[in-house]
Amino acid sequence: MKNKFIYLAIIAAGFASCEPEFENEVGANYTSGDADFSSYVAIGNSLTAGYMDGTVSKGSQMNSYPNLLAQQFALVGGGAFTQPSYADDISGFGGLKLYGNIISGTRRVIDASVGGVEYIGGTASVSGPVDIEVSNLQATAYNNMGVPGAKSFHLLSNTYGDVAGVLPGTANPYFVRHATSPTATVLGDAMTKNPTFFTNWIGANDVLAYATNGGAQADGTTPAADHNLTGNMNPATYGSNDITNSGVFASVYSTLINTLTSGGAKGVVATVPSVTSIPYFTTVPYKPVPLDNTFATQLNSAYAAYNGGLDVAFSNGLITNAERLQRKVVFVAGKNPVVIVDSDLTNLSGLGLPSYRMTTSQDLIVLPASSFIGTTVGGDPLMINGVSVPLANKWVLTANEKARVANATAAYNSAIVSIASSNNLAVADMNQIMNQLVGGLKIETGQIYTAYYFGQNPLNLSGALNPLQTEGQVLFSLDGVHPNARGYAVITNEIIKVINEFYNANLPLKYVNSYPGTQIVNSN
Repeated sequence: MKNKFIYLAIIAAGFASCEPEFENEVGANYTSGDADFSSYVAIGNSLTAGYMDGTVSKGSQMNSYPNLLAQQFALVGGGAFTQPSYADDISGFGGLKLYGNIISGTRRVIDASVGGVEYIGGTASVSGPVDIEVSNLQATAYNNMGVPGAKSFHLLSNTYGDVAGVLPGTANPYFVRHATSPTATVLGDAMTKNPTFFTNWIGANDVLAYATNGGAQADGTTPAADHNLTGNMNPATYGSNDITNSGVFASVYSTLINTLTSGGAKGVVATVPSVTSIPYFTTVPYKPVPLDNTFATQLNSAYAAYNGGLDVAFSNGLITNAERLQRKVVFVAGKNPVVIVDSDLTNLSGLGLPSYRMTTSQDLIVLPASSFIGTTVGGDPLMINGVSVPLANKWVLTANEKARVANATAAYNSAIVSIASSNNLAVADMNQIMNQLVGGLKIETGQIYTAYYFGQNPLNLSGALNPLQTEGQVLFSLDGVHPNARGYAVITNEIIKVINEFYNANLPLKYVNSYPGTQIVNSN
């Protein structure tokens, strides 16, 4: 019996000796095998939509992996593949506005003149024209039904496409643009295309918002909920940054697959990536703060009362010795961890002690913190964020929070594999593939790619950004979460490998090096 779960083993050391076929080679005998690509539909989130560099733009959308797949499907009878129109993105900057008010930013580029990342147009904030007006409704179902920001249960929501719900947060501005009606669902619109083949890559956002916000709610301080711990099975009551209960995910996923296959369609489903392995969490080191001996001594004096209070708490049996040592704030000459607020620590407010500690190698500092750590509060040189002023919850994903994300991801992927097996569908192990994108991999051409688009110096504490390395060797875009065009081409190839193996097809791979990497501008 055919193996229903095909793991894609990409190893950094190299590939098999056989030569792969790229693009449309002369005289090649391409076939669809057991699959029918005449009506291909893709459902998912931003990874499916072609989101990169912090937005969807006219250019980024063309490099979405479903669009690249459809180009290969066309070689063996695949039908027309449509995507939401971005003809109104005249400047190519991306971003969204609602009734003339900007609600999401333009795409990011590397400005070589300053050696860093900026929004295209010139500043570190939203700049340049935003041409995409959400309220200009297209009311059209498309083959690419990837919706940036969508969680699993959002694909079934009949309020997700109502423009009136954008500001309250009950609707998604990307889906609103093309939903066929205010009560349409993403899945329902997808099914109007009568799919014969589909891809389904959903689930990352069910944990991603929790992770990227450091396990915090929208206020940046209050802990978001992990509903695998609360047992809450009602997603209508979830906060935007909460972790979806795995039982809810499995139920929703089963509905998605049962519906997509109801007309006999075949397809590929993808596992949820380990989101904490992406550059958004791995770029900023846990010891980013350089100090000389004088300043370190001053800081230690400032934290002496706090450290002494921990000794008192331990002597009174309020905390263990391990927690006492964990919470101690001690600076040294050289590179130092940052000071953070950790809500999982024992509450010692009765002693007047806040929940402070220093980061360890098990904590993940989020990418936006790179521009925040070391800044001052109100220009006061003694009030330094991450040093004398502890970082709020949103800036750091702690070890405990990271474990919650990992446990939820594992549960989601278990459900995906099980449901796919029951429906005789192929599985692309995107968890493994995305980890390879992060760690560095060698593709079929011999090119090695890495995730170090900021080099070893994300905070510019010494040295400078290497734009040439960034452009040529990185598969992630500048938002730190989504692939760039080359990354999406790699993903396309891995899905093609699954299709070829599972459905006895013969489709060519994309030539990855022909797709653009990170955009570098001389001056913004």
